Amino acid sequence: MNIAIAGGSGYVGKNLTSALTNNGDNVYILTRNPDQHHNQKKVTYVGWLNEEYQPEKQLPAIDVIVNLAGDSLFGYWTKTKKDKIFQSRINATYALIDLIKKMNTKPEVLINASAVGYFGTSQEQTFTEFSEEKGHDFLAEVTQAWEQTAIEARSYGVRTVIARLGVILGKEGALPLMAMPFRLFIGGKIGSGRQWVSWIHIDDVVGLIRFAMDNKKVNKSFHLTAPQPVQNKQLARTLASVLSRPNWFPTPKFLLQTVLGDMSILVVDGQKVIPEKALDFGYDFHYPTIETALKEIYE
Repeated sequence: MNIAIAGGSGYVGKNLTSALTNNGDNVYILTRNPDQHHNQKKVTYVGWLNEEYQPEKQLPAIDVIVNLAGDSLFGYWTKTKKDKIFQSRINATYALIDLIKKMNTKPEVLINASAVGYFGTSQEQTFTEFSEEKGHDFLAEVTQAWEQTAIEARSYGVRTVIARLGVILGKEGALPLMAMPFRLFIGGKIGSGRQWVSWIHIDDVVGLIRFAMDNKKVNKSFHLTAPQPVQNKQLARTLASVLSRPNWFPTPKFLLQTVLGDMSILVVDGQKVIPEKALDFGYDFHYPTIETALKEIYE
């Protein structure tokens, strides 16, 4: 297949590109700066998000578009940072909708990233793709606007999958930051430890995206989370065990809120999200439990 990826230089994008090219697919990375990259076997860099580029003329017939583009959530959330988080996602998605509009041959599917933050935070509720609740915090507002923009692809006959990502566990991303206190022998739960962490191993992120590409039953919202979310205290206990470190130094919630500001919502709050569609459609998770995932990463 011919697959175009926006945001292909990020952690998920790099792993997805590797898996696709190893499978024999051709990958076209949409980038603002194609001159800064060298094409490789089965990987071509194509300029976009600039008036001088016309990706619709450079791309062959594309089977799948994957949109992972967006400014990193990490960093102190000033007003400027929040604007970048919001605008980068909306602008890139609008650009992809415009690209689809200009394509003579439309892609079969658009897989557009989103996040489980769509639902807001809760310690009591369980959310599936069929849950109708929406959150009201900043992340919820971002993801809701992002998803609303992406679904415009349906007006061009493109199957549209909204891939709501949980906390991705791998050698990059959030996990090294989460593990650092444990490596320094000061690890422990955060606050009460009751907040839910809807996590997923990077290999299953890639696996579920490829599953959504191939399975035409996958449509609309699609949760990219492991089938067994855990509370923060269980995550801390398991991480300490795998790293052979103590788990005794709780981090006060107010301290993280003071140090991280609004970004603290990523670690002090959470939501329990179940990948009901993946389970119903028969996806076989590589790492269904937090123990198997962390052992694969660290051992």
